[in-house]
Amino acid sequence: MTSAPAVLHPLALPAPQEARTWLLQRCEDSLADATTTVTELKALDHPSAAQVVDAWNEIQIALGNASAAASVHSEVHPDAAVREAGDDAMRRIDAFSTDLGLDRELSDIVSAVSEEGLDYDAARLLARILRDFHRSGVDRDDATRARLKELAELELAASQEFSRNIRDGVRTIRVRPEDLAGMPDDWLGDHPADDQGLVTVTTDYPDSVPLMTFCSRRATREAMTLERLNVAWPVNDEVLLRLIALRQERATLLGYPTWADFDAEVKMIKTGTAIRELVDKIAAAAQERALRDKGVVLRRLQDDVPEATDITSVDLAYYGELVRKETYDVDAQLVRTYFDFATVRQGLLDVTGRLFGLSWVAVPDATVWHPDVTAYDVERDGERIGRIYLDLHPREGKFKHAAQFDLVSGVSGRQLPEGVLVCNFTRGLMEHDEVVTLFHEFGHLIHHVVGGDQRYARFSGVATEWDFVEAPSQMLEEWAWDGAVLASFAKNAAGEPIPAALVERMKKGEDFGKGYRARTQMFYAGLSHALYTAPQTDVTATLREQQERYSVFPYIPDTHFHCAFGHLDGYSSGYYTYMWSLVIAKDMFSAFDPADLFNPQVAGRYRDTVLAPGGSRDAADLVADFLGRPYSFDSYADWLAR
Repeated sequence: MTSAPAVLHPLALPAPQEARTWLLQRCEDSLADATTTVTELKALDHPSAAQVVDAWNEIQIALGNASAAASVHSEVHPDAAVREAGDDAMRRIDAFSTDLGLDRELSDIVSAVSEEGLDYDAARLLARILRDFHRSGVDRDDATRARLKELAELELAASQEFSRNIRDGVRTIRVRPEDLAGMPDDWLGDHPADDQGLVTVTTDYPDSVPLMTFCSRRATREAMTLERLNVAWPVNDEVLLRLIALRQERATLLGYPTWADFDAEVKMIKTGTAIRELVDKIAAAAQERALRDKGVVLRRLQDDVPEATDITSVDLAYYGELVRKETYDVDAQLVRTYFDFATVRQGLLDVTGRLFGLSWVAVPDATVWHPDVTAYDVERDGERIGRIYLDLHPREGKFKHAAQFDLVSGVSGRQLPEGVLVCNFTRGLMEHDEVVTLFHEFGHLIHHVVGGDQRYARFSGVATEWDFVEAPSQMLEEWAWDGAVLASFAKNAAGEPIPAALVERMKKGEDFGKGYRARTQMFYAGLSHALYTAPQTDVTATLREQQERYSVFPYIPDTHFHCAFGHLDGYSSGYYTYMWSLVIAKDMFSAFDPADLFNPQVAGRYRDTVLAPGGSRDAADLVADFLGRPYSFDSYADWLAR
């Protein structure tokens, strides 16, 4: 792979106004390049299939680069005006893409060519282009196409509004220091009382997750729960209803019964009905284990509160932690002393570098958008194959969850892949769950880079079916649970590695509760499916119905979790994909020897057969190539049962 030409990323510019100007110009230039390519293609007299797919690749490279830069800007740039410029650029790019998909002249040109003579990748791309034209509604009448264009614009605006309200919707509680009994000393040190003698705690993860886990004062946990479950409420209630209605109208105009059916068509699962079948299957498999483990936590709560008849999220994390501490001898406050953020970050790089045969070379002079951001060039066998950016701490106006964003999609001989990891971790001692999350999200980044040597941008990196993209990242979580792997970087202040016996107890403690966690995930999946399969007037009512159907924990009155559940936008009806991917991840992991997780033959084969092809082949075929057989439900079922 050749090196990409030097590109000044807009995020690198020191002045916000310069970044804003750069981004808008990048958008203009990319749209101009794409427009020129479209015009040139239309001017050709009976273009060949090869000319069509090559032209389409040029268009996707131009639009993809601009869209990726705009998306990252809108989610992470510290200046609000630059974030708004990112949203503006996305609207223009999306409008252009919508027009492209509804361009009948262009569709007729593509439809007129034959795949005869094309190689596999080119024929696959041609088939995808034709499918996209059909799904965009290019074959509908003029009035319908006009409405589809309007719907696309309205949907993007609603999506951006939904995300922005979550980013800007951070809530707080203010409590007395004594109301934080049980909190770790380092956390308390980072949360001093103000001149009024009160401590401010936000709903951001580094604040709220430890509080819900360790604070022994129920009133404090309850106050935080109410704030966490009402982020972006009530504003996002209306936005979500609008988004759902827009998507359903689009699906109806395109001839699909529901949005879920439209969305599932291009995924591994294929139909909206199959989503509910999967949710019910997982829920049934987890039922016995879920109720058994819930009973253990409830009985521990009743030791302190004898009159308790059920347990909610106010108490679940805290009493679940007590069960793990008292039953499995896992003290999370002790565990976290082995996971200093800086050490974990370096350990992650060391582990993944060894596993996948990669080198992460720090780029200290890289231009970045915030001092917290670090950049690394990615090398394989001494050759640079991409670059990654790590933006791992919370700040005002930044994306509030954890995700990998593309910055550049790799195209062979044209440009190297670049990706951004966006998380919200503490700067000090991490919870082990956060370490697992970091491994998970880094798995996406590896997939983006390793799969980035593709001839066509359409197949670059994490470009498989959407319900497979979580499988490689979920499988990488397994390395964050291995005693030998953790001992290589998890050390306490005295430099002592985390004991193997402690890790084994942690694993047993983690196994506790996996049944009710699976049921909770099915509640989320059921909610996302229900919202996009039936007309909605009261999302909170649908939330309550789905929670009663799938979760083993009751709804907390006057809460509106859906308003900050960003996946209801991005994944829409497809939140099931996390569990679908986990089934595949458990099966793929069965190919590794637990006694030798770094076996170079297995790891290399996985890298080359599953990650490196990107989206150039169907996900089921990639997994079958790696396992030597089709994937199955068996490994997941065995894991859930034990």
